[in-house]
Amino acid sequence: MQRVHQSPTDPEFVQNPYPFYDRARAAGSVVYWDEYGLPCVFGHAAANAILRDRRFGREIPADKQRPIAEHTAPFYAVEAHSMLELEPPRHSRLRSLVLRAFTSRRIEGMGDEVEALARSLAEKLPEGPFDLLSHFAEVIPVVIIARMLGVPEEMKDQLLGWSHAMVGMYQAGRTRAMEEAAATASAEFSQFLRDYVETRRRAPREDLITSLIAAEEQGEKLSTDELISTCILLLNAGHEATVHGIGNGVKALLEHGGPRDWLSAAKIDGTVDEMLRFDPPLHMFTRWAYERIEVMGHVFEPGDEVGVMLAAANRDPGMWDAPGRFDPARPAKPHLAFGVGLHFCVGAPLARLEMARALPVLFEVCPKLRLVGKPAYAGTYHFHGLTRLLVER
Repeated sequence: MQRVHQSPTDPEFVQNPYPFYDRARAAGSVVYWDEYGLPCVFGHAAANAILRDRRFGREIPADKQRPIAEHTAPFYAVEAHSMLELEPPRHSRLRSLVLRAFTSRRIEGMGDEVEALARSLAEKLPEGPFDLLSHFAEVIPVVIIARMLGVPEEMKDQLLGWSHAMVGMYQAGRTRAMEEAAATASAEFSQFLRDYVETRRRAPREDLITSLIAAEEQGEKLSTDELISTCILLLNAGHEATVHGIGNGVKALLEHGGPRDWLSAAKIDGTVDEMLRFDPPLHMFTRWAYERIEVMGHVFEPGDEVGVMLAAANRDPGMWDAPGRFDPARPAKPHLAFGVGLHFCVGAPLARLEMARALPVLFEVCPKLRLVGKPAYAGTYHFHGLTRLLVER
């Protein structure tokens, strides 16, 4: 197995990780990334195979679990009930219950609200250079998920603060201060939701929290801790995906001559998928091997962890012609921006809906939108999003 070297916090890598991905992919189907201390896969075939193989999973094997530091305990108390970190049978039960409440009908029913919110925000955009992330991209997903949950949307800044602090736990090079901030946010967010859930038990409404409380399968319901973790997951994961999906997508559009006809009703779905393939919000996801498995000639032993490089797989020349070119007209093929298999992102339909309904409105209201300066990515790997997106109407 070839070894590759690349600091995930190196400024050049942060701004453009794709040349490294190309080198790593060329080095072999499975390569060892020294800085992570992990075998990793950078090609589409290997990534797709691992994500679909039930012999790999997210749940840490018992003999690989490490003691939880006391100052991070509140964060991991939430993680312990997150379906993102669990495997069947518990994962199956949680996902089934969540999907009974987070239905496609409920998501589709938010389309007009997304469009109305996008129009309201777009019409209020300031004159002169402004940050599209803070004025538009960050607002839409947090307001929509707040409305769906039934949480007052006036709390959006507090929800964003909690979300940003918690996702810091997944970043390369996290510090003790980041861990303490994540723990504080986890405790405060959990207590808020615990009180809110009890209020909804006494006074049900037509919202997602009430539906999650009521969801039942074969006599089983979500416990309060599971419900809290699910709500936090829907906000944190959904928010990060949509903010960076919109930000990275608008950047790509403007760097390639503007939206042209790419945001028309006939082409918007393909354009959204190309945005997600070309520059996705999440670049790395890990899996654990639960038994001896051979993948592309490499044997994983039980307890081995592997890094699955989603963004690298999305630029695999064995899957796409000229994968480094942004081309919304390219033939549709399944990308891995939202994963695949058992842990396919439950919020993917909502993220796609928000992008598909919000972006046409943005460019309808601001047809002359243009970049001001060169956008810069934040050092938040393995998330990949901009620090800000300065534009002018």
